[in-house]
Amino acid sequence: MTVLSLRNLVVVVLLAGLLLLPIYAQVAGSPFLLTLFTRIVILAIAATSLNLIMGYGGMVSFGHAVYLGIGSYAVGICAFEGVESGFVQWPLAIAASALFALVIGALSLRTRGVYFIMITLAFAQMAYYVAIGLDRYGGDDGMILEARSRFAGLINLNDKTAFYYLCLALLFATIFLVWRLVNSRFGMVIQGARSNERRMRAIGFPVYRYRLVCFVIAGTICGLAGALLANFTDFVSPAAMHWTRSGDLIIMVVLGGMASPFGPLIGAVALLALEEALSGITEYWQIILGPMLLLIVLFARGGIDGILARLRHA
Repeated sequence: MTVLSLRNLVVVVLLAGLLLLPIYAQVAGSPFLLTLFTRIVILAIAATSLNLIMGYGGMVSFGHAVYLGIGSYAVGICAFEGVESGFVQWPLAIAASALFALVIGALSLRTRGVYFIMITLAFAQMAYYVAIGLDRYGGDDGMILEARSRFAGLINLNDKTAFYYLCLALLFATIFLVWRLVNSRFGMVIQGARSNERRMRAIGFPVYRYRLVCFVIAGTICGLAGALLANFTDFVSPAAMHWTRSGDLIIMVVLGGMASPFGPLIGAVALLALEEALSGITEYWQIILGPMLLLIVLFARGGIDGILARLRHA
């Protein structure tokens, strides 16, 4: 019965739909559909990384999008300076994001609650204003990516279908990695610290170090999503790391279901598909979307994933 549950069925249908989407888009003559879902998949990677620290670790970061910006700028700056190899750009994006996450985590994880939220937000805004001040790289206007990352002919990122499947493969790898982490001894310590940090310390676990490692892993994954985002949009802008983008990632996680392996993916698909559908109906689509999200947060504990789980027992 567990295998055939409604939640599992929805996940299987969603994954199958994502795998077959380029074929459907080609048959239906709708290339925009492939573009939309490429964006959804990239942001789902970022949301999954946020779910690791927020859903499983109880660390509500309001500056998580800063790693999207750092990853994007690492690719953009390298391309601007003539370094187009993805074998240089992407490791640099990952390393820069990991280093920034290490600095933020080392300071912010010494605090709790609203103080933690405000420190992560402050660091993100600091990076945002630094990016605005980079006049050589476009400043507030951002800069166009002249060429996408090159991988010595192994994959052509200019091919929209190939790029989509690369993003999808990295999303699946991210979900699998997070699932393995949270079900390991490391993940049990992180979840235990979320429930009762004092008890975890009393039995001998260095909670601060565990949380810091978890924080850095999440930032690193989000930095990879930033590298993908830069190649997808062919544009790098400080807007990628604005606090409103962090809010979007939080909404995706909460909407889909926190502490659920596929919750962020479900949330990303639901939020961005709703945005696209409503924006085609009215220019005031936020007025409709806002109350819908509010109702889900207030009355659907566990998000969409929680609703599916409860329907199974209804």
